[in-house]
Amino acid sequence: MELDAGNTAWVLIASALVLLMVPGLALFYGGLTRAKSKVNMLMMNLSALAIVSLLWVAYGYSVAFKGTGAVIGDFTAAGLRDLQDAVTSTGLPELLFVVFQMMFAGITVALVSGAVAERMKFSSWLVFAVVWASVVYFPVAHWVWGGGFIGNRDTGIGALDFAGGTAVHVNAGAAAFGLILVLGKRLGWPHRDHKPHNMSLVLLGTGLLWFGWFGFNAGSELAADGIAALAFINTQVATAAGVVAWMIVDWIRLGKPTLLGSCGGAVAGLVAITPACAYVEPLGALAIGVIAGALCPFAILLKKRLGYDDSLDVVGVHLVAGAVGSVLIGVFAVGSLVPEGVSAGLAYGGGASLLGKQAAAVGIVAVFSALVAAVIGLVLKLTIGLRVPAEGEVAGIDTHEHAEEGYVLAYEDEDASATEQAEQADETEGELVGAAK
Repeated sequence: MELDAGNTAWVLIASALVLLMVPGLALFYGGLTRAKSKVNMLMMNLSALAIVSLLWVAYGYSVAFKGTGAVIGDFTAAGLRDLQDAVTSTGLPELLFVVFQMMFAGITVALVSGAVAERMKFSSWLVFAVVWASVVYFPVAHWVWGGGFIGNRDTGIGALDFAGGTAVHVNAGAAAFGLILVLGKRLGWPHRDHKPHNMSLVLLGTGLLWFGWFGFNAGSELAADGIAALAFINTQVATAAGVVAWMIVDWIRLGKPTLLGSCGGAVAGLVAITPACAYVEPLGALAIGVIAGALCPFAILLKKRLGYDDSLDVVGVHLVAGAVGSVLIGVFAVGSLVPEGVSAGLAYGGGASLLGKQAAAVGIVAVFSALVAAVIGLVLKLTIGLRVPAEGEVAGIDTHEHAEEGYVLAYEDEDASATEQAEQADETEGELVGAAK
């Protein structure tokens, strides 16, 4: 296969767009936490990208995309040996495909961090990231995309996942659920106020995620063609529908539309359309976005009913919306868009076959990821410890774990009264006026 310059240029750009999603996620998560926990959230996301990138080169890519095993790949490409001249079936340098999938691996691990915000030891997070990526993400990527038993239509289930509904979002959301069951709740939750400290950062992070997601979804075609364009428009439509749906739910429930809910709706729409973006028409994408945007707010309410503290709603958005989008492929998939030999969705006369396959894939990945994450968390809890001490959580995980603050205010004494601050300002102004004279 000869190198295709157009496809190569597009996937280079798409890879950079997916990379941008990691700082976008960090800002999104950072704005959702309290101010004293922002630095830790940024560090967890940055470290996930860095660590997983190294693991991906060492053995992750090989385990995920080499070999013909039903459960796991092999180590023939460990260290990315002998790939310099390899070209894929769409005319890409294979090393570019390596980079593109590397970004997927990095952000999948980073997604988990939102659930454990404000209370998990940073050292334990680093160990968790290494182990979970190695024993869960890399094998699951093989199951879904590398010829394993979930995606293989000849010898396996034959479920569809274009850009990561099961491999990324259900996987990360389920891992978050398993880990927080072992980690426990934040001090004072749910009675103490844990509101987002900076909605501007939340909106900025949402915008960066939305922008980068075009590379995530349209880039997964690995070619600059009509399917990439379809994935692009479907991503926009579903995301917009998610915003509007969640906004309406907030309006009905709370009496007012909220920015927080609207941003949540955007992420829910993005997550839900990810597995389906190349298999549905724009009207199907609209339906998927509406369903995800309307369902996720109620899924988030379950955490208080069931008593688990998912700090930034990774379970309620990524697990739920990822499952919704994956399963709804079985409803809205168009016969002319799915691979040869795969039936259309229910809405297009294809019967329930594909719907069952999609549901099975979601269930298998969710159970496996949650159980392994819980085991990893339990081992860490019994060895090096899983969470910061109570005094560190009260003082702020930023200073306890990183000796840094997200914001250095002009008045360091936060207990100073408004009167004292005004007097200090008057004195400073008088000194400046005197100096000027």
